[in-house]
Amino acid sequence: MYQIDDVSAGSLRLDGGAMFGIVPKALWSRQAESDEQNRIELGMRCLLLRGHGRTVLVDCGIGDRFDDKFAGIYGVVHPRDTFARALAAHGVAPAGVTDILLTHLHFDHAGGCTRIDDDGRLVPAFANATYHVQRRHWEWAHESPREGASFLREHMEPLAEHDRLNLLEEGASPLPDIELVVVNGHTRAMQLPLIHGGDTPLLYVADLAPTAAHVPLLWIMAYDIAPLDTLEEKRRILGRAAREGWTLAFEHDPRVARARVEETGKGLVAVVEGSGMSD
Repeated sequence: MYQIDDVSAGSLRLDGGAMFGIVPKALWSRQAESDEQNRIELGMRCLLLRGHGRTVLVDCGIGDRFDDKFAGIYGVVHPRDTFARALAAHGVAPAGVTDILLTHLHFDHAGGCTRIDDDGRLVPAFANATYHVQRRHWEWAHESPREGASFLREHMEPLAEHDRLNLLEEGASPLPDIELVVVNGHTRAMQLPLIHGGDTPLLYVADLAPTAAHVPLLWIMAYDIAPLDTLEEKRRILGRAAREGWTLAFEHDPRVARARVEETGKGLVAVVEGSGMSD
């Protein structure tokens, strides 16, 4: 059984229209306030798992190796070493992390994988950790004709160069009590950890449903490479979550960390404890 804690890697802002796809602004603006550039706030909430003799991070945020132009475009709020301080608040140092489970390699999920050392070299940020990625996703990240701006080589290559990379075949899991659910609509072979052993299974939904507002089936990002695949994946996986009483952990919702899923006459909705349904 794992002790599960949330660790914030800061926040960023992305275009609200892109985040909600075909959903009209008149609807999505009830869930997320936009700024003068039509961007909405998004969290970067990673999971810290401790148990079975392992200290595991699920995703590691955007990192801190970006310039002012990048920070301005994406509205990044992440003072230097925020993530290290957040880990330290849980009594964890980067050197003590044994495993990094990366849902996928987009920059806001994998940017914290690497750092610049005292000699100016790019090295793994968690020197003693093994970084687990789906093999098919690793290959896609190097070949994708559409997502080149989201996959940055400096977040990936040092992991292979320093022999810290473990490429997974679909159906395998390197960690006890963690099932990896592989989906292909947002990007190819994104892996969602389904964590067993607690009162209820907990699914870290990453970008299948980045916020609680994305639980309804048709609320799909325009960023997804195959939205019809996302639709079917949400129907299958979130439908199962509703039937079996799973808890969802949201990576990007700035306010809602956890929710259950309920099937209603209007379809699937997120049920946030103590605040009713998210509609």
